[in-house]
Amino acid sequence: MKTYLCVYLGSTFLALLITPLVIWVARKAKVLDSPDVRKVHLKSIPRIGGVAIFISAICLILPVLFLQNVIGDKFQDIQLKIITLLSAAAFMFLVGLIDDIKGLRARIKLMAQLTAAIVVCSVGIRIESVAIADWLTLNFGLFSWPLTLLWIVGVTNAVNLSDGLDGLAAGISAIACGVIAILAIQSGQAVMAVLMLAMLGSLSGFLVFNFNPAKIFMGDCGSLFLGFTIATASVMCASKSSAFVGLALPMLALGIPIFDTLFSMLRRFLERRSVFSPDRSHFHHHLLALGLTQRHVVLVIYALTAIAASLGMFMMVTRNIQSLTILFCVLLLIVLVFRVVGSVRLRETIAGLQRKYTIAQRQMQERISFDQAQLHFRNTRTFDEWWQAVCEAAMRMDFAWVSLKTTDKDGTERTEIWRLADAQPDMSDVVIMNIPVRDHPTAGPMEFEIAILVNGSLESASHKATLFSRLIDECTIVKDQMSEIR
Repeated sequence: MKTYLCVYLGSTFLALLITPLVIWVARKAKVLDSPDVRKVHLKSIPRIGGVAIFISAICLILPVLFLQNVIGDKFQDIQLKIITLLSAAAFMFLVGLIDDIKGLRARIKLMAQLTAAIVVCSVGIRIESVAIADWLTLNFGLFSWPLTLLWIVGVTNAVNLSDGLDGLAAGISAIACGVIAILAIQSGQAVMAVLMLAMLGSLSGFLVFNFNPAKIFMGDCGSLFLGFTIATASVMCASKSSAFVGLALPMLALGIPIFDTLFSMLRRFLERRSVFSPDRSHFHHHLLALGLTQRHVVLVIYALTAIAASLGMFMMVTRNIQSLTILFCVLLLIVLVFRVVGSVRLRETIAGLQRKYTIAQRQMQERISFDQAQLHFRNTRTFDEWWQAVCEAAMRMDFAWVSLKTTDKDGTERTEIWRLADAQPDMSDVVIMNIPVRDHPTAGPMEFEIAILVNGSLESASHKATLFSRLIDECTIVKDQMSEIR
C-alpha cells in the first residue's frame, strides 16, 4: 500500500512541477488554443497540457514496474501486454501532440485510434467474455475483436469530446482512473493499480492549473492519451476480475461523456451532418444555456460522475441480477439527466428519424426517375426524340413547365415549350431556374427555363434541378440533330 501512495503522490508532485514549464514552452512556441464560435474561453490558452500528464505518469510507472517486489513479479507475468499498452498509449499521445501543433483531419486521428486498438488486441487485451451470472457467461469468440475495438475507440473519443470546459475532461478522467484503481486493488491486479494511480496523480496535479480559470488545456495529446489508456486498462481489469463489473464500473464513471458522444452522433446523423463536425450542443453547453457558470457546470458534472461511480461500486459487493439492476438504474438516471437538461428529446428524435426516412425515400424516387430519363436520352437520334426525352424527364420530376430557347447564328430565336397538362400551379409554390446549354459549333446559344413544383420541400426541388442539369450536360444534342433546328 505504501508503494501505491508513493506512486500517487510522486506523480502529483511531478505534475505540479512540470505543468508550469509546459505552459512556458507552449507560450514561447505559440501552441495556443484561440477563441472561436464554438469555444467558451475568451483568450488564447496553451493547449499541450497532455505533455505534463504523460511525463508525470510515465516517470512513475516505468521505475515501479521494475521494483523487486510483488508489483515487479506481477509485471513479469504480463510484461508483453503492459509494454504494448504503454507503447500504444504513447503513440496516441504523439498523434494528439501533432494535432495540437499542426492539426490533423478527424479521419486520420480515427485511423490512428483503430491502429493502436488493433495492436493491443493482437497481444490478447480483448473482451473475450462477460460473466453475467454464475450460470451465464457470454463468450464472444471472434466477435471479441470488433467489440474491443468499439469500446477502446468509443471511450477514447468520448474523453476527447468531453474536453470542452476548464477541468472537465481531466476531472472525469481522474474519477474514472480512481474507480479502475479501486477495482484493480480489489481484484489483486497490482500493476493496473499502479498504472491508474499514476494517471490519477498526474491529473490531480494538472487540475491545479486546468481548473477554471484554466491556465492550460490538456489538448488532444492529453485527451487521446487518457481516453485510450483508461479504455485499454478497463479491458485488462475485466479480463482478470468479473468481466461484467470490470467493464460496467468504467462505463458508469464515464457515463456522461459516453452518452454525450452517442447523443451527439445521433443528433448529427439526424441533421445529416458529418459525425466529426463540431457543434455547441453538448451536455455542458446545455448546462451553460441554463445560466450556470463554467465552474458550476464542471462541478455539477463532477458530482453526477461521482454519484454514478459511487452507485456502481455496489456492484462489487452484489452478484447476478442485483448487479444488472444497479447498472440499469444508474444508466437510466444518466439518461434522465440528459433529458432534463434538454440534450435529448424523444419526440424530436422520432420526428427527425421520420423526416430523414421521408427524405431518403424521396431521393430514391428521384434517383429512379433520373436513371430512367438517362436511358431515354441515350436512345435519342433526332431532335424530336431528344425534346421528347426532355419532356418525359420534366414530367417524371414534377416540373410545372420547361422551355428551350435557341438562337440561330442569324439571330432568329426559337422556343419549345412543355407544360404539365391541366396544371395551373400557384407561382409561390414554384421554383424557376434558367439553365444554359453548352455552346455548339453548329448552333447559337441555347437556354432552358424550368419551373419545378416545390411540393413542400425546397431541398427536393433543388435536387431535381441538379439532376435535370446533369441530364442536359451529359446528353447534349449531337451534330446531326442540330441541323434539324437551324
